[in-house]
Amino acid sequence: MRTVVAAVIERSDRRLLIGQRRKNDSSPLKWEFPGGKVKDGESPEVALARELQEELGVTLVKSVELGRVRHQYAGTPDELEIRFFAAAIAESGLVPHTFEKITWALPKELGEYDFLAANRELIAQLATGRIKPSEILESSRGEERAITPDQSSGSGR
Repeated sequence: MRTVVAAVIERSDRRLLIGQRRKNDSSPLKWEFPGGKVKDGESPEVALARELQEELGVTLVKSVELGRVRHQYAGTPDELEIRFFAAAIAESGLVPHTFEKITWALPKELGEYDFLAANRELIAQLATGRIKPSEILESSRGEERAITPDQSSGSGR
């Protein structure tokens, strides 16, 4: 099983960052939360920091796990465990290095986007307000600190 991490980044206006996969990617033009595969020997939090730096050029400041989903896409050999994190980033300016485009959407608007299948349950919980990423980040213990991809361990919480 492969582990994948995904960041649910919420702005102060409650909008969530989502990205559209490129035309040439697997699942072309589907929407997703930024993130990617955890490399061997890498903690999920460090993987999340690395992926956010690679995909958007931003620094992860804090993350709290929201939940996990197991999913296997048709035509792929490996089952995925997707770990979703509420995430705070240092920068407000984003550069979509690996996406066709990015947008900030209100939770209730998420259903209007064609998301990857593994995101459906989280989308429903965000849209109905059962999960509020910024509140989860605010209520979590621990101090904020930048998480860099070269850290071998640490929770980032």
